Amino acid sequence: HVPVISFSLGLEKNPGFKFTPSLVKKLVLAILFGDLFMRLVYRTRPYEKEKGATDRLYRKWNNVVKAFLVQPSLKGYAHLVQQIVDDFDRLPRLDIVKPRVGLVGEILVKYHPDANNHIVRFIESEGAEAVMPDLLDFFLYAIKNQEVKATELFVNRSGQYLSRFLIRFLERIRRPLVQALEQSQHFTRPVPIDTIAKGAEKVLSLCNQTGEGWFLTGEMIELIESGVHNIVCMQPFACLPNHIVGKSMIKAIRELYPEANIVAVDYDPGASEVNQINRIKLMLAVAFKRHQAQMKKTS
Repeated sequence: HVPVISFSLGLEKNPGFKFTPSLVKKLVLAILFGDLFMRLVYRTRPYEKEKGATDRLYRKWNNVVKAFLVQPSLKGYAHLVQQIVDDFDRLPRLDIVKPRVGLVGEILVKYHPDANNHIVRFIESEGAEAVMPDLLDFFLYAIKNQEVKATELFVNRSGQYLSRFLIRFLERIRRPLVQALEQSQHFTRPVPIDTIAKGAEKVLSLCNQTGEGWFLTGEMIELIESGVHNIVCMQPFACLPNHIVGKSMIKAIRELYPEANIVAVDYDPGASEVNQINRIKLMLAVAFKRHQAQMKKTS
């Protein structure tokens, strides 16, 4: 008897609940702050001089953000983003470089720690750095699909213009975050959804839109081109869309990028956690071997 609110773009109705402009504004800003915290925390925690300093700084700013989102403003959002980035930038760091591991896959398994057996913490405990793509990009991917349907499949031609408007609108809201990260000393900025789409087109059609579709492949290529050659591709057990646009694309990606070190891992309540860990450790063994060789070459 408990209603579940679903953000499924009109596929399901939510009686008694409406997405008002004010609520949508808060949702978008909340997603942007969440993406920002992932970039800052995951990029900082493996290198912190004082253990636990990154998490304490995150909790401090997370409380500030929660209070801000009660009555948010775009001007206040830009100012707050800059403050947060500057504070994380000043945190004392160890002068070391660790292998970077990108995390992609089905949206729940990728982002929910209980679904992926806390893979970020595991990667960090093994001496590497986790790199998590932004959640907003998944929504931009869904919007971009409407443009592709209009131009490639001739479905709802007017949807092309609405899609382009929404992408530009969301990218514009994200601009203060992008600028703050560009000016930072330690962090990297997100790339436009069109860049991810162009990368995906190197190996498959953008008409692959079931589940994570072309976006999953595009994320892997974007990570590799940004210098993150080690990737864990996560999927629910027997998830057909992810087997097609994730696991089956690994060979094609390796042909384009021979340095790619990708492992596909199935997550399911009945799956063996030991098997998952072993597969990730094998990928990490290759990552550390290549990293050590690169360090010797640069020194």
